[in-house]
Amino acid sequence: MKLVSQVRRAIVKCGFALAAAAMLVQLPAHAAETPQSGGVLTAILHPEPPSLILALQQVAGTQMVGGKIFESLLTYSFDLKPLPSLAKSWEISDDKLTYTFHLQQGVTWHDGQPFSSADVVFSYEKVLSQTPRTRGLMQNVESITAPDANTVVFKLKEPYAAFLYGLDIGGGAILPKHLYDVDTPIGQNPNNAHPIGTGPFKFKKWERGSYVELVKNEHYWKAGRPYLDGITYRVIPDAASRRLAIEQGTVMQAWLQDLEPMDVPRVAKLPNMTHTNKGYEYWSTMQWIELNNAKAPFNDKRFRQALMYAINRKFIAEKIMVGQGIPATGPIHHNTRFYDSNVKKYDYDPKKAIALLDEMGLKPNGDGVRVTVSMIPLPYGEMPRRVAEYIKQNLSKVGIALNLESTDVGGWVSRVGNWDYDMAGNGVFQYADPAIGVARTYVGTNIRKGVMFSNTSQYNNPKVDELFNLAAKAGDDAQRQQYYSEVQKILVEDVPLVWLVDTNYGTVLNKRVHDAITTGLGVVDTYSDAWLSKE
Repeated sequence: MKLVSQVRRAIVKCGFALAAAAMLVQLPAHAAETPQSGGVLTAILHPEPPSLILALQQVAGTQMVGGKIFESLLTYSFDLKPLPSLAKSWEISDDKLTYTFHLQQGVTWHDGQPFSSADVVFSYEKVLSQTPRTRGLMQNVESITAPDANTVVFKLKEPYAAFLYGLDIGGGAILPKHLYDVDTPIGQNPNNAHPIGTGPFKFKKWERGSYVELVKNEHYWKAGRPYLDGITYRVIPDAASRRLAIEQGTVMQAWLQDLEPMDVPRVAKLPNMTHTNKGYEYWSTMQWIELNNAKAPFNDKRFRQALMYAINRKFIAEKIMVGQGIPATGPIHHNTRFYDSNVKKYDYDPKKAIALLDEMGLKPNGDGVRVTVSMIPLPYGEMPRRVAEYIKQNLSKVGIALNLESTDVGGWVSRVGNWDYDMAGNGVFQYADPAIGVARTYVGTNIRKGVMFSNTSQYNNPKVDELFNLAAKAGDDAQRQQYYSEVQKILVEDVPLVWLVDTNYGTVLNKRVHDAITTGLGVVDTYSDAWLSKE
């Protein structure tokens, strides 16, 4: 009861009492059932990620699996209010410059070493500050200190309204200082092959191309958790095989693009299945096409605007994605705070695209081709490939010949991160606040060669940088909205990349699975409360 009262006091201090109450009523109906211990949950892992270390990779598969091994200071409710994780409570100073986090006690790393505030300070100062997401957050931090083993204090340079939204597992996974505070670069650290975290599940084995096996952490700090004996993630490259596996119970979970869109409605209706759209609130994924703004003809905004007019994004959303999204209107997902629909519209209009290409002087040759470019489709199943094939058809109608290239996730990350592309499919999380998940894609200060999920289009507009900076620091939401509305108008005019669809993905679970989706992080969260009923 002491821990509960501490958490309650912290929530009240931070103004989150209503969020806690809302969280209670939003839990699934079966939450009142008595959890059963035992059993191994099986889930699809597609595509296979390059790494399980969240400080190295932040692709979806890494976050899903790594979120069971590692933990962060906070998690978030369905209505996007911060909730305790490794931080059990926190206070914010009146001037909004000092954030004091009180850590859970009795936490140990999977190798038995004690977890402490030193791990948090090390992780943020030496590792997370270099990642594409958390780098922006840390630019606002003046210092991180550890007054004692159970307390961490962040002092900001000036107020930063989004600060509490950037402490999730994707951008804030805490690493063990005793294993990573060495001269070896993090990417070459031998511990990467056997991840050590504080989470409810321990890494046991990764059989490349086949499965990742996690087992129960018997010494987890949350009493009586986890209920599961383990989680096994099965790598299943073929879409038809993934569908059969979930139908037959070989696996119990499918999320994001694990299932083909046309299969989801039928699978969701099966008597042994449940389906939910909850658990994506924090992510609000967008699908877009990266454009290499440093290369001709992409360095001319008329060409980029022509692409927006030439691609039938409504058809992609409604027919290819079978309603798992709506056409995007700009850089901010419609479910994310500070979204503004009052921007320039790019309805499907090949004639406008042709007019812009003519204006540029890109005249068709004898074969009707004005220019030839290449594209790397998003390597996440068959649906993104079909989207790319359809885009190729669209562009051919306005005289743009598109060559499609293929690569795996590792190759895609490497090529896009190193600017070795013309066009490339991408799907990016928004992370609850534009200062965390949106600005990183467009600000010039985040043009970092070799770093995926940064400003890989190399778009650079000082006014955009200024507006994102002002919006992040404004203390009033109304003022933040003004800045974000202005920056959305500028970006939609400049079209640094082609926004395709605001996604609305769901998760399919076997009915034996209970209490898996309990926060706005969905399947990426720890699963410490997940349990299986008997067959």
